Amino acid sequence: MKIKQLFCLLALATPLTSNADTLSISAGGGVWNTSSSGTFGKTSDPAQVDVKDNLFWGDESQGYLFATLEHFVPIIPNVKLAYTKIDQSGSGSTNFVYDGDTYSGSVSNDFSLKTMDLIAYYEVLDNVVSLDIGLNIRKLDTDFSITSTGNNTSDSLSETVPMLYALVGASPIPDLIISGEISYIAFSGSSVSDITAKVAYTTSFFVGFEAGYRSQKYEFDDVSGNDANLTIDGLFAGAYVKF
Repeated sequence: MKIKQLFCLLALATPLTSNADTLSISAGGGVWNTSSSGTFGKTSDPAQVDVKDNLFWGDESQGYLFATLEHFVPIIPNVKLAYTKIDQSGSGSTNFVYDGDTYSGSVSNDFSLKTMDLIAYYEVLDNVVSLDIGLNIRKLDTDFSITSTGNNTSDSLSETVPMLYALVGASPIPDLIISGEISYIAFSGSSVSDITAKVAYTTSFFVGFEAGYRSQKYEFDDVSGNDANLTIDGLFAGAYVKF
């Protein structure tokens, strides 16, 4: 999907007169237990690096934060900010090529993936059934280093990615919502997706709790000279305050 087509679809799909009935502010965070799989590397490399077989990545506990502002002004969208940082590291005996250099024997590595999401959305439905539609502008930053005997390298990637955003939910009882949330874009053989399924409950003391499953997937085809087919997923749990 071209970037221009993304904005056209959003404009056609979003009713600009649907928003919350009252002002609502929430903020919170939690822990995401991730499992990573897949490959990445330079487009020029003969083969991609496997994060489990070559880099020895294991399951990790990651943190996330978010804040949401919903209001009753029809034309102005609601706003959600979300931040997630994923850290991975590993070491072991392996053999692979990255950026033209061969790494063999005892190899260690560190990887960091930070995402900052600015989500602007409209509430199409806000009752027993919820439906939000909008746009997610994601700032994506990665830092990566590999070290072996007599050889080391570091690399980074920074991209801003616009994605279509949607949330569908149901409230079988007051203050409880079961929802699915997706941000997605596909362009020039590449795609980015972030899918969440969760249950959230807000108590009468302005404190809420949430738990669910989240999956991020990055498929890059020669993006700034990099290829990737990475999946990061797992269960999460968190808490928030809502006024």
